[in-house]
Formats: sequence, structure tokens, C-alpha cells
Amino acid sequence: MNDYLYEVAKRLVAFDTVSAKSDRTAIDYLAAELAPRGFKTAIQPIELFGVAQANLVAWVGPPRADGLIISGHVDVVPFDGQPGWERVPLKLEVAGDKIYGRGTTDMKGFIAQCLDAARTLDSSRLKRPLVFVFTASEEVGCLGAHSVAPALKQILGETPVPQLAWIGEPTSWEVSHAHKSIVSFGVTVRGIGGHSGAPARGVNAIAVMSRAIDTIGRYQQELAARRPAKYTEIFPDAPHDVLNFGTIHGGIALNMIAEECTLRVSYRSLPDAEPLDVYHEIQRRLAALDGHDYAGREHRAKIETTLLNVVPPLDSVRGTALEAALFDVTGAKTAGGALYATDGGWFTGSGITSLICGPGDLDQAHQPNEHVRRDPFERGPAMIHKVIDRLCCT
Repeated sequence: MNDYLYEVAKRLVAFDTVSAKSDRTAIDYLAAELAPRGFKTAIQPIELFGVAQANLVAWVGPPRADGLIISGHVDVVPFDGQPGWERVPLKLEVAGDKIYGRGTTDMKGFIAQCLDAARTLDSSRLKRPLVFVFTASEEVGCLGAHSVAPALKQILGETPVPQLAWIGEPTSWEVSHAHKSIVSFGVTVRGIGGHSGAPARGVNAIAVMSRAIDTIGRYQQELAARRPAKYTEIFPDAPHDVLNFGTIHGGIALNMIAEECTLRVSYRSLPDAEPLDVYHEIQRRLAALDGHDYAGREHRAKIETTLLNVVPPLDSVRGTALEAALFDVTGAKTAGGALYATDGGWFTGSGITSLICGPGDLDQAHQPNEHVRRDPFERGPAMIHKVIDRLCCT
């Protein structure tokens, strides 16, 4: 067993970096581990939703063109109140061929592998720079990458920003070159409140929201029927735009007409689509919706939409040196599409071509009793070394 690899993973899992909380202690720990290995480190503090967060950029090697970025996010999804947990979420636990703990798959396990590779890296062999980019708040819209990607040129100074990035999201060591965009938005229906004994005097916001949901749902069915042939292999599970109703809240009491109802929706569009096209079409359809509820025709509700967040898609060019290196170390023969979004969408805007490949299994991401298998976890540092050798040392 690689004691250092497991120790780093243990430390990382123990940091409570749920996206609503600060990741700064974890980022400080990573910087403190990399600095003695010869890495220059820069912490980019940011504030998101009133919480202090931070990104870390750490680099080593000569200030030459090309090189490689290896990236991962430090935040994790919530576990408090998630049913099904039989283990302590913030405690690394090894049982059989599995390593348990929140983030082991998504994606602190990969970051631990990066630090172990850095520990044994002979930086004197580097002919091109190696850059680690560890980000905040990926799970709530890739917000850390949104801040750090355009700042890389300034942060790295004389070192040119590498044009290739390896993102270690969970793929079971398969390679992905594409993912869809994500757009999230809110729908608010504002009705007229009153006593439930006289429903015709008001407008029930929940009732009108049911019409809005039906309108959006019918459009969802139209989207699912559009299946461009070129995406059937890249996204075999869903070669079309997909939509999800996330949360809904409305009403105060059973004997009151619900005055307000709010809905949160997200969708994922194919990489070649304008991300906001679906949102604008939903706006148009909701604007034409009948705002009466079922109790009367005298009053109408108001329907408002609010754009919440946009994460760009990824559709990286094929045949790069990074793709060849990942194929070599993983044994993969081709690249496909990821069902989730990554920081790579924002890296694209800074001229960086990203590929997604990591040791975790997607079916463990965001799950209770999250775990990564020991074999892919323990093999990871050697695989990272091989990719670094190929892209930065030859």
C-alpha cells in the first residue's frame, strides 16, 4: 500500500468541502504539500454566494510553450440528510477492494493521485511546464473554473498557459472529449392570495404552475425526439437535449390560496447548440400561457423566468497528444461523451483543449457510501507519471 497516497486521500476526504462551505483549508493543504516539491503556487481567493472559496494553481518546469494542465475540483456534493449512508462520509475507510468516503470518486481520489505523482516527480527532466489547477465550486456550476481560467495567463506570468488539460472526473479510466452545456433557471408564478373558501376571488399560483410544468414537459418531449445522428455514439444514453425539474415550492397553508410558487429547472444542450436557445423558447411558450387557474376566469397570475447559471459545453478536437497519451496508459481505444459538465467548458474559452478521464466510477458520484475501487486508485499515480513523461519530458 502507498502510505502517502492514502494519507493524502484521508486528509482530503476529512475536509468538509461541500460547495456551500469554504474550501480554503483544503486548498491551503494542497499548496503546502506541493510547494516543497518545487512547485510555484498561487491561491486565487474568490467569494461565491457570500462564502470564501479559493482556487489553486501550482506549476513546475521551464517557461516554454505547450506543457500540460492536470485539473480537479475540491468541492463535493452534500451528504447531510442523504438517505442510505452506512459509513461516516468524511472518514476514509478501506473495506475489501473499495475505499469509502465523500469525494473518493468525485473527485478527491484523483487529486490525491496528483499529489502522489508530484511527490516522486523529477522536475529536472521537465522540458515543458506541468500545471495543476484545483478549483472550487464545480458542483454548483463550475464557478471556480469560471474565475481561474481567464486568469491563468496572469497567474503563470512568464510560463505560457498549456493548451491541453486533463480533467480527472470519474470515467472508470475511459476517455471523454465532449459534454453538454448546462443551463439552470427559475420559474415564479405570482397569484392572488385569499381564503380557500372563496377560490374564485384569487389566483392559485400552484394551479397555474401546473400549467407551466405541463408546457415545459411537452417541450421536453419534443427535445427528446430530436436526435442528431452525429451524437448517437458520443451520447448513446441521451443523444439529445435533456431537461430536469429540480425543486418546487409553493403555498403556506391548506386553507389559503397559494399566492406564490417557484420552480427550479435545469437542462443540458448538445455541444453544437447555443446554450440559451432552449431557455428562450421556454420563455416564449410561458409568455403565451393562460394565467387563469381552475377556479375562475376573473384574474390572471404573473409568470416570471429568471436565468440562474450557464455552464458552457465541451467538444474538444480529436487526435491531440493528450488523447494519444491517455489511450496509451488506459488502454482505451476511442473517446466518447460525458453525461455531466466539467470545468473544461470554461477552459475552452481560454483556448485550452480538455479531455476527461479519471479513476472513479460515475455510478458512485453523488451517491451514499461513495467509494472508489482500490485497483484504479492505486494505479493512478503511475499513469499520471506516464502522461507527464510523454507530454512534458520528451
